[in-house]
Amino acid sequence: MTRRAVIVDIVRSPFGRGREDGALAGLHPVNLYAHVLEALIKRTGIDPALIEDVITGCVIQVAEQAGNIGRQAALAAGMPESVPAVTLDRKCGSAQQALDFAAQGVIAGAYDVVV
Repeated sequence: MTRRAVIVDIVRSPFGRGREDGALAGLHPVNLYAHVLEALIKRTGIDPALIEDVITGCVIQVAEQAGNIGRQAALAAGMPESVPAVTLDRKCGSAQQALDFAAQGVIAGAYDVVV
C-alpha cells in the first residue's frame, strides 16, 4: 500500500517587528507557539496523545527560542510528555523543512499523526 501525507489543518501565529514596543513584545515565544498548537488541537479535535511528533521550524533561534522551542511549546500547550518534539533551523527554509520531514515520516510509515 502506498502511503500519502495529507495536511489536515494549518494555524499561523501573528508576527510583528522585533522591537520592545511591538504588539507582541510582552508575549513569550513559547506561549505564542503554545497558543498556535492549542488552536490547532482544538480546531482538528485530535487527541493530543495521538500526536507522534512535533517538528518545528524556527529561524535564527536566539534567547528564549534557543532551548528547543518546539518541545517547550508542546508541553505548554498541554501535550503529554510522551509526545516528542524537535526544533530545526534551515534559515528561510525552516518551515518547509519541517513540513518535508513530517511528510517523509508519514510516507515512510514512521508516523500517522505529526504536527
